[in-house]
Amino acid sequence: MNLVFCGTPRFAVPTVKKLVEGGFAVRLLVTQPDKPRGRGLELAPSAVKECALELGLSIVQPEKIKNNEEFRNQLAALKPAAIVVVGYGRIIPQWMIDLPPLGNINLHASLLPKYRGAAPIQWAIASGETVTGVTTMRIDAGLDTGDILLQKEIPIAPNDTAETLAPHLATVGADLMVDTLRGLAAGTIQPKPQDHSKATLAPILKKEDGLIDFSRSAIETVNRWRGFQPWPGAYTKFRGKNLAVVAAKSSAVVAPIGEIRLQGERTFVGCGANTSLELLEIQLEGKKRMSTRDFLHGYHLTSGERLG
Repeated sequence: MNLVFCGTPRFAVPTVKKLVEGGFAVRLLVTQPDKPRGRGLELAPSAVKECALELGLSIVQPEKIKNNEEFRNQLAALKPAAIVVVGYGRIIPQWMIDLPPLGNINLHASLLPKYRGAAPIQWAIASGETVTGVTTMRIDAGLDTGDILLQKEIPIAPNDTAETLAPHLATVGADLMVDTLRGLAAGTIQPKPQDHSKATLAPILKKEDGLIDFSRSAIETVNRWRGFQPWPGAYTKFRGKNLAVVAAKSSAVVAPIGEIRLQGERTFVGCGANTSLELLEIQLEGKKRMSTRDFLHGYHLTSGERLG
């Protein structure tokens, strides 16, 4: 089966490898242009491009795809049976949707229709879900609104973060994509329309999503911290400076919202629903990470001082 693969992030790498191992003919790999990275802002390839180079696949990195005649002709000449899309980061134009007979098949890191959008793993954890999964779907003109092909559920462990869960979902999703393509070729998959009334959104993360709102319960704040790893994390204000919460857990200690309570060398901050956040490790703006014990002594914290 001739395929074109469109993808960019590390999440997409297992799918590329599984397709090649499974005997699919990945005729062309499409990924975003190299981006400046690091202190020197040197151009660096995407994780998918690095994988393609290792596998000896043909690579193209168009700046634009919607009105790119050269790119359109290149894809049409390959006559792909399907175009596989995993985290490519560009809207797929209608001409690409219409090109292959099996359609454009997307791997999405949630159980659609829940968590449509750019950050499904992060928002599922941040919302306190205990189960998520991966979905293969046929791309249409909407945002993750196409017909569902296959789905696989995955439990979210209490200590999972977006960083630990993503590789697991990527591996399971790679196998699901192989099963999907084989099922489509064999005619054994019946596409299922999404129930749009059950849709939820998982928009791209912003810096302010990490700002702690102490009126939320402590468990909600911990879930958001877990979901928003490695960025934007969770942060608040302390004496006019940003204070990043590196590690914390929920507690039943009661304190006014946003107010510090000290118990021996343990530091709690009052949250909503009569809960509190126990700070375990923090990083003050311009300083190194430190235990809350060292923070308490170094900055002479007192009960009644406020964060935020």
